[in-house]
Amino acid sequence: MSLISDNKVIAGACQRLAKETYITVDTEFMRDRTYWPRLCLIQLGGAKEAVAIDALAKGVDLAPLYGLMANSKVLKVFHAARQDVEIFFYKGGAVPAPLFDTQIAAMVCGFGDAVAYDTLVAKLAKQRIDKSSRFTDWSHRPLSKRQLDYALADVIHLRTVYEKLLKRVNGSGRMDWLEAEMSVLIDPATYALDPREAWRRIKIRSAKPRMLAVLRELAAWRETEAQRRDLPRNRVLRDEALLEIAASTPGTGKELARTRGLSSSVAQGSQGRAILAAVKRGLDLPEADWPSLPRKPERPSGLGPVVDLLKVLLKMKCEAHGVAQKLVASADDLERIAADDRADVPALAGWRREIFGEDALALKHGRIGLTVAGKKLKPVPVGRCRAGGRE
Repeated sequence: MSLISDNKVIAGACQRLAKETYITVDTEFMRDRTYWPRLCLIQLGGAKEAVAIDALAKGVDLAPLYGLMANSKVLKVFHAARQDVEIFFYKGGAVPAPLFDTQIAAMVCGFGDAVAYDTLVAKLAKQRIDKSSRFTDWSHRPLSKRQLDYALADVIHLRTVYEKLLKRVNGSGRMDWLEAEMSVLIDPATYALDPREAWRRIKIRSAKPRMLAVLRELAAWRETEAQRRDLPRNRVLRDEALLEIAASTPGTGKELARTRGLSSSVAQGSQGRAILAAVKRGLDLPEADWPSLPRKPERPSGLGPVVDLLKVLLKMKCEAHGVAQKLVASADDLERIAADDRADVPALAGWRREIFGEDALALKHGRIGLTVAGKKLKPVPVGRCRAGGRE
């Protein structure tokens, strides 16, 4: 176990790990002051070694690492892979593949929603993670032995976690469930950042299409500016300010300066001119090009109790099948099922329909009911239900 920064040593470690059937991977990065994550450390685990690569070392060459991530003969095992994969996608130009995410696998195996790594280590590897270095500033050098041990533990114990979860997934015949979820993680489109779509990140309760047209232009400008200056979005301009400007559509620097949180000097400077130009682009768009918020289908009155019943059924079914509720259906999915038998939601298709969707529709239409058997709920055909909850 070591921190390496010498390019020859890095290349050698990657060559050795390229001979493994699978490797475990984790990263440490900082993002509180930048738009792009600042990669500080990459941890790699193999059968006989675990190494941490110093991504901040002067003159460090990470090309062998990115080559390893792209090696299709080596499975890359992560826990909660999304942010790690995003870093490799933008730094190395490709999504690491093939890939296995132990957090998703744990959800498939009934460990609950978004289970933490230390929880899996405790339950499956019977080890305890020292969390004292959890909030380390990973950009600080040198790293202490405690910090390095903490970082390497993320790939050392992950081997045991992976092997035991893989055995459970295979034993339950749920590999196709897992692969369906992984397909989103390995799709480059998941990590593509289109500035024209940045407005969708902003919480908007209601807005007229013309306002949305202006907001889209403003959000696209902010996204591009944040990327160029490598600053968090809200350090360029806060969401609240974007919404206020989109609603008021100022035409001059003086009018723009009335925006809360925007100083007169900024409003009447180069940034202000760029903001006003974005406003004008939005206002000049023809009506046919105005965006709109997705329409939520009207919910018939009286759906609340139906949704509540579906929540109970979902919890019961997921406990019975040993799968996380979040993986089967969201609260919005349940509302849509309550309103429409043909709702376009994952819970009414594939394996989710088999374990939950069919019974959800049956419960909704009164074909089955819920009764207590011993200390557990179970669904029963309505014709067999009797008073007192007995068959």
